[in-house]
Amino acid sequence: MNSRSFRRSALLGAGLAAALAVGAVAVARSDGSPDGAPRLTVADPYIPLPATPGGMGAGYLTVRNSGGADTLVSVSSPAAGSVTMHRSTDTSMEPVGAMDVPAGGTLDLSRGGAHLMIMDWARQPVLGDELELDLRFAKAGTVVVKVPVKPLTYRPGS
Repeated sequence: MNSRSFRRSALLGAGLAAALAVGAVAVARSDGSPDGAPRLTVADPYIPLPATPGGMGAGYLTVRNSGGADTLVSVSSPAAGSVTMHRSTDTSMEPVGAMDVPAGGTLDLSRGGAHLMIMDWARQPVLGDELELDLRFAKAGTVVVKVPVKPLTYRPGS
């Protein structure tokens, strides 16, 4: 191999390496947002009417994320003294400190899985009320959601 053909091969190899590096960055940033920021929307929120007056309630909703990853770090409500995040397993329910919202994915809070527990109501909720939930995310900040109170037996899509 002469020196001219070696230089040409070296230049082609360097160009290919540069193109592959740019492609790797593009793949790493393919979360739907050019800056990697989360893009959150909330769908299908509801609170089933608590079974007993003054009793605990549950909150369900879906957080959709068309951007970069984020984390739900806390939830509060002017309608309640306490809102905590929980995860149900086959045998128990346990509090969790945070819930991940994956890049380009969803966080589902639903019956039998991750959900919110709402306690110490300011006023007993009734069917048709819309209660405010303030969802605090690590990157996106606070997202305020109006959540309807539905019958205890309500199931989305029914």
